[in-house]
Amino acid sequence: MTDQKTADKGFATPPLLSLEEMQHWTWVMGRAQQLMMEHVARQFGEAKPPEPAALAQQLPWMNMFPDPAKLAEQQVALWTEGMTLWQRALGFDGGRSELAEKADRDKRFNAPQWQDNPLFDMIRQSYLLVSERLLGSVDAIEGIDSRQREKLRFLTRSFVDAMAPSNFALTNPMVIERAIETKGESLLKGLENMLRDLSKGQLTHTDPTAFEVGRNIAVTPGKVVKRTPLYELVQYSPTTDEVHETPLIIFPPWINRYYILDLNPKKSFIRWAVEQGLTVFVVSWKSADESLASTTLDDYVVNGQVDAIDTVRDLLGVESVHAIGYCVAGTTLACTLALLAARGEADKVASATFFTAQVDFSEAGDLNLFVADETLQLIEQMSADKGYLDGRYMAATFNMLRGRDLIWNYVANNYLLGEDYPPFDLLHWNGDTTNLPAKWHQAYLRDFYRDNKLVTPGAITVAGVPIDLGKVRTPSYVQAGREDHIAPAHSVWKITDHFSGPVRFVLAGSGHIAGVVNPPEAQKYQYWTNGAKVSSLEEFVAGATETKGSWWPDWIGWIGAQSERKVQAKGARQPGGGKLKALEDAPGSYVRAR
Repeated sequence: MTDQKTADKGFATPPLLSLEEMQHWTWVMGRAQQLMMEHVARQFGEAKPPEPAALAQQLPWMNMFPDPAKLAEQQVALWTEGMTLWQRALGFDGGRSELAEKADRDKRFNAPQWQDNPLFDMIRQSYLLVSERLLGSVDAIEGIDSRQREKLRFLTRSFVDAMAPSNFALTNPMVIERAIETKGESLLKGLENMLRDLSKGQLTHTDPTAFEVGRNIAVTPGKVVKRTPLYELVQYSPTTDEVHETPLIIFPPWINRYYILDLNPKKSFIRWAVEQGLTVFVVSWKSADESLASTTLDDYVVNGQVDAIDTVRDLLGVESVHAIGYCVAGTTLACTLALLAARGEADKVASATFFTAQVDFSEAGDLNLFVADETLQLIEQMSADKGYLDGRYMAATFNMLRGRDLIWNYVANNYLLGEDYPPFDLLHWNGDTTNLPAKWHQAYLRDFYRDNKLVTPGAITVAGVPIDLGKVRTPSYVQAGREDHIAPAHSVWKITDHFSGPVRFVLAGSGHIAGVVNPPEAQKYQYWTNGAKVSSLEEFVAGATETKGSWWPDWIGWIGAQSERKVQAKGARQPGGGKLKALEDAPGSYVRAR
């Protein structure tokens, strides 16, 4: 007979299953086994086994000798807090612990199911306790430098996030509850989701059928007016009678599809810029294939950015353009400006805007952890046959940087709970991967991230010309995201230490994407400006003025001050209306290529 007090605490004996229910659960288990066997059969039937080197790389052992005093302190704290946790679980202390309050605030464990049952309440609090001690123990390790410590801290955090009880069916009360409610069919659906992702080699974040480029994303009207082996040039149709004489050309990252700046009409920076009276061009990079195997920095700067700038200047008959470089394309835009300065052609660019871009990688954040020799060797091995790196590997790397949100959240919801994928345009873009030229990608990681050559005058050459960022005098607008985990704000700030021309630095709320794609009508976040001469981001923030909402109006005001003259939006200002005839409608072919 079950004790009533135990039952009240959530440990009641489950009812016996009927014959019909037992038959159903037998079918569930059999179907699950069939799905897994079918998946294995497909893998062996359709793909050759991966090379051993691509499966695992042995990291060098590090001699880590923890300070005995620190280690003892960690162990005593873990024992003491563990005993306190057990006492509360057994009813000896009815008060709420700080750990329980922290568990309530953790979105992985704030559902009432985690709190109502003492067993699962104990599981979540125990996990958080051990997690804190594991992360804290990293600081007790002696004999390693700061970069090794950061790498170990990242790996420990990744391990801790992976081992969360919310990620396992038998330690997640909501998974158990859903499985009982659906008689196991939620588990089958989740298994189907997981096997589908395993087959395509990529985690799914959103409904794959909800969006289509050119149908409900990337729909700002325009034409492709030029196509090269490396990029397509898209020109957008003006919506105002007059436009600024100096056009705008946007260089998006070649590691992503360009339409992050044209997700939908309400979020589109491109559409908004057109509505402000700018003649807008966007470079749509080609997703790498065998034809781009030999691509280098020279190609992205000379055959990419400089060629596009000269094309627009010639098409519209103007002396200069405004240029935007987003993320890694901002790094190469800095190279382009330095090359033009070295050639005496700096006037080709009237102003340069940098979205979350870095030129000094000395403090580049967690991505610096992926530039060790063994990582570069692995990239070389994975791309040796074709000359390009499958974009899914880069997507997985970025997901790892925010594993709790971009990996384990979806494991719990879509694999364990069997939930439907929500339609979300940003996550669709995030999963729309782009292949990378392997030779150039390795050079970028090695020369920029690992060796930080760009900030040393003459250490980087473009088209045989040594470049120096200190020679860049182009007026620049530098935007950074306060919570950016890919290009940290303090790293983006370093642009101001290297350029010689006037720089307007703006710190935006949110991160690498939402901090950039923040239309004024959304009335979200904020940004900070500071007109005083300061020498660090900390000084900038201390004296900054906060403005609610989007920084886009601040930017267009700055652009207008650089070139005030306007012209009629006719002739070559209309896509296909000049010497470059329209090849096809925007968004073009390269953005659709897989």
